[in-house]
Amino acid sequence: MVRKGIVTMGGNPLTLIGTECVVGGEAANFKAVAQDLSEFDFYRDATKKINIISVVPSLDTEVCELQTKRFNQEATNLSEDVGIITISVDLPFAQKRFCGAEGINNIQVVSDHKYLDFGMKYGFVIEELRLLARGIVIVDSEKKIRYVEYVKELTNQPDYDKALEVVKRLVEGK
Repeated sequence: MVRKGIVTMGGNPLTLIGTECVVGGEAANFKAVAQDLSEFDFYRDATKKINIISVVPSLDTEVCELQTKRFNQEATNLSEDVGIITISVDLPFAQKRFCGAEGINNIQVVSDHKYLDFGMKYGFVIEELRLLARGIVIVDSEKKIRYVEYVKELTNQPDYDKALEVVKRLVEGK
């Protein structure tokens, strides 16, 4: 599936490819690469009941750094039933360096560089750049998508408050 103009960079429209994920839909399993180069399997390795998938183009950019640091901090305030996974197409070596330098240790950070499996199954691949668009996907314990945000302008941050409110309601069972 090809979607043009869903996201922009500097106001210029970009093309997203892959299957658009929608609230209420089934969360597809995906594989990625962990920082130790082992294979990350979403269904196997995302062991929490509720998972926030924080999607960033590259950890080496200011907004992506802010987003990753914000979710790393939020992880300390969330229920033990909630896990946070940050995914980008950065090489695992770069992710490991970034996480070590920035003290990112409360969330999982994985790479979609090798397979683009997440990006294609969730519709986040930017065709022109071979990067992932910025966004958030929240998946509940039954592997249902409960929240999706494709951030319109890549240089903007996602709506943290709205996403965290969804997580709070899921934890409370509402």
